[in-house]
Amino acid sequence: MKYTSTRDRSISVDSASAIKQGLSKEGGLFLPRSIPQISAGDIAELASVGYRARAKRILGLYLTDFTDEELDYCVNGAYTAEHFGSDAIAPLVPLDETANILELWHGPTCAFKDMALQILPRFLTTAMKKTGEKSTIVILVATSGDTGKAALEGFRDVEGTKITVFYPNDGVSRIQRLQMVTQRGENVAVGAVEGNFDDAQNGVKDIFTDGEYGERLLEGGYKLSSANSINWGRLVPQIVYYISAYCDMINQGRIKNGGKINICVPTGNFGNILAAYYAKRMGLPVNRLICASNANNILTDFINTGVYDCNRDFYTTISPSMDILISSNLERLLFELLDGDDGAVRGLMAGLKRDKKYVVPDSVREKLGSFMSAGCCDDIRTKQTIREIKEKFGYTCDTHTAVAVGVYMDYRRDTGDMTPTVIASTASPFKFNASVLGAIEGEQSLEGKDEFELLARCEKVTGMTAPVSLTELKDLPVRFDRTCKKEDMRDFVSGVLGI
Repeated sequence: MKYTSTRDRSISVDSASAIKQGLSKEGGLFLPRSIPQISAGDIAELASVGYRARAKRILGLYLTDFTDEELDYCVNGAYTAEHFGSDAIAPLVPLDETANILELWHGPTCAFKDMALQILPRFLTTAMKKTGEKSTIVILVATSGDTGKAALEGFRDVEGTKITVFYPNDGVSRIQRLQMVTQRGENVAVGAVEGNFDDAQNGVKDIFTDGEYGERLLEGGYKLSSANSINWGRLVPQIVYYISAYCDMINQGRIKNGGKINICVPTGNFGNILAAYYAKRMGLPVNRLICASNANNILTDFINTGVYDCNRDFYTTISPSMDILISSNLERLLFELLDGDDGAVRGLMAGLKRDKKYVVPDSVREKLGSFMSAGCCDDIRTKQTIREIKEKFGYTCDTHTAVAVGVYMDYRRDTGDMTPTVIASTASPFKFNASVLGAIEGEQSLEGKDEFELLARCEKVTGMTAPVSLTELKDLPVRFDRTCKKEDMRDFVSGVLGI
């Protein structure tokens, strides 16, 4: 399996090189030159085994330069019952006659990012050995909340790596901030950026595409890579859990093998729903992909109109991991919909950088509309959904999952589509306990309570046990308290590395 770049299709590298590099040198994103296929027979076999065996089989179709032993090391080390609470790893919980909640947040940082970021460090260290890499790999991450902590935890004290995470100073929840600024590890660093997530993400991209700075790093014995979903090693593990969910639906009697499903995903940077798209391309029987946005509904507008326009108000919402206006992974889908026309992709991305806007041809919009629907859910509707789902089903979902549930319920009502549906649940309700409690009990229930009193209250209201990884934050010292401007992020990294 070879990989090319969205902005230069003449590039052809193996998966180890794509994962190690993270971002292609001209700024494009790596993606496979062809999509491997699975049959109904393959799905039947996968349904008969557990999550780790499913993961090894599917990942092996994409990482063909990894040996069986290397895949065993990566998969078995990442997806353990100790890390994820049980061997189910990503359990599927039926909600009603068609809706099924895919819980992706049972990992060490209580968010779906663990599904990829527990295995990415193993991919990367394996790739370094395979390619004879001698430099220390410097992982740079921009986060809207969950990726940062998951990456820090995944790469903590991993030999041959250093990691620096940037987050928007006023754009993450209190729990998310505490998770990052108290991070343990000798190879980690965290900085707050003045601005929003897009400012942090653009700052990281600018560092990656600064050839002069890259040379300076090499002279110091360092080489850049990424743990954001621009790295193929982040995206490919996410394909696994959609195929695994389909297998679980077969085993639960929710569908028969070959029956179609919908997949609804709360979406910010577009990586999670893009993984569902690749599962569909592989042959998973998917009827519709449903893209769910919060009040920052740029993706909803794009899917419905073909116009991607960042010239709009930016909203800070109770689903902060989705507070994004520049969805990086959409570039990979554009490459696919444009039939691999890298020149057209370069033109669209140049327009986005210059005008903060682009318009795709009608043919692309029609292709997209043939398999993807979109909807959005503001904070009022999100809170209403949390409360209604709790009252009706006794199930408590976080704010991001509630966006997806709300959009799905609207879609089902408006279309009459009763296809069994997988809804990606991306975070534990305890990570956003203030918003969840406010939705269920009213905002007055929050008055006078600190973060940890809210965790305790959330336990009583939900009947769930708060994760130890969150309750222990109370006693951990703050290690990282620096804030910088977007234009100073390069200097921040230099200071961390001592160059």
